[in-house]
Amino acid sequence: MIAVIDTGICNLRSVTKALEAAGGRVTVLRSRAELESTAWRGLVLPGVGALRDCVASLRQSGLDEGVRRWIAADRSFLGVCLGMQALFERSEEGDTLGLGVFAGDVVRFRLPPEFKIPHMGWNAVRFLQPGSPLAAGLPEAGESFYFVHSYHCRPVDRSLILAECDYGGPFCAAIGRGRVFATQFHPEKSQTAGLRIYGNFVRLVGS
Repeated sequence: MIAVIDTGICNLRSVTKALEAAGGRVTVLRSRAELESTAWRGLVLPGVGALRDCVASLRQSGLDEGVRRWIAADRSFLGVCLGMQALFERSEEGDTLGLGVFAGDVVRFRLPPEFKIPHMGWNAVRFLQPGSPLAAGLPEAGESFYFVHSYHCRPVDRSLILAECDYGGPFCAAIGRGRVFATQFHPEKSQTAGLRIYGNFVRLVGS
């Protein structure tokens, strides 16, 4: 069973429906007590909007510590969009403190005038970790996913970067370490390639 965290500001329905379409059994949770009361096999943290609101919701529910412990135990985890940004130490968006799971910060795009912010629409990503279970069945270069964001993650440890995208220069499009993954792009909006990401996560949870 996969638990999807409802922070109140996430595209909950589209994420849960995509996971179910990929073969997952999904339940929504809203508190640390719910997280600790059931033997979940996978945990998904989606998010859209302002990172400050996302992190505040996690802290209010106690799920901030629940997420940190889950990841520290190398249990199957997938963050999506703000669910990726929340894992780092600090964001320039409102000078927000993240969960500090990984060293690094979240910075606003600084681009030439011909590049619009937010970065919105389809863009190709290049996978950097050969054999990653999240990218199974996807080409290392040239697969396109859907993005909507003005800020991007900048990990201190570059070995954490699972995928890069180019928008006025390369930026981190996904991270991966062990059984823990997160994407800046939205798999649930990325059609066949996005369903492949969710299907790979479902299979990882079941392994």
